Amino acid sequence: MGTFDKARQLYDLQKKARAIQKDLKATEVEAKAADGQVMVVFNGEQHITEINIEESMLAPDKKKDLEKALIQAISESLSRVQAIAAEKMKAIAGDLNIPGL
Repeated sequence: MGTFDKARQLYDLQKKARAIQKDLKATEVEAKAADGQVMVVFNGEQHITEINIEESMLAPDKKKDLEKALIQAISESLSRVQAIAAEKMKAIAGDLNIPGL
C-alpha cells in the first residue's frame, strides 16, 4: 500500500469519526431513579444535558435518598451512553488497516 493510499484511508477514517462524533452529540440517553422522581439525561459526548428532580425529593429528610437517586441515574445513563459510543466506534475500528501507521 502506497503512501497516498494510506493517507486516503486515514482521511476516510477521520471523516467517519467526525460523522460519528456529530451523531453522538445529537444522541441523548435518559435514566430515572427513585420511581422516576429523579431523571438525568446525557448526550453522546458524555455531558449531562438535563437533570430533573421532583419537588418531593428536595425535602431535608430526603437528602440521602436524593443523593442515592442521583448516583444511580447518573451511573446508569453514563454507562448506557458509553456503550452506545463504543458500539459506534467499533465500526471505525473494524476499518483500521493501516500498516506502518
